[in-house]
Amino acid sequence: MDGIDRKILEELQRDANLSVRDLAERAGTSEPTCWRRIRALEQAGVIKARVAIVDPEKIDLGLTGFILVRTDKHNEAWTKHFAEGVARIPEVVEFHRMTGDVDYLLKIVAPDIKGYDAVYKRLIRVADLSDVSASFSMETLKATTVLPLTYVTE
Repeated sequence: MDGIDRKILEELQRDANLSVRDLAERAGTSEPTCWRRIRALEQAGVIKARVAIVDPEKIDLGLTGFILVRTDKHNEAWTKHFAEGVARIPEVVEFHRMTGDVDYLLKIVAPDIKGYDAVYKRLIRVADLSDVSASFSMETLKATTVLPLTYVTE
């Protein structure tokens, strides 16, 4: 990946609706070259998808919660079963296996506390869990999907 690829990725992360013409101009390359590089980045899996980012509050999902899960089960079958069950809960927008005291961290969106409670009840039916706790965001101070490309080397 070179500087042109990084510039293409920077611009696409900010606005995936840019025309190839505008993108090529910003990246300092020709339109055909830009298009080939975009396709190559997609085929390599660097660009996973081009999506619309929806404001959760505008669609009545004003509650963001972080669910911390602890379990004493750590075998492959249990983990697979748990991951598949969590994947079926649409309110879970991120799901991480963690190091440290917490085994899993789930980021959820819901309309309100009652919506969170429905998620909680589905979650505890998925698998045997030792402890489930949650914290809720009072205010989002930074949220971005733009990844820093300063670490990408040529």
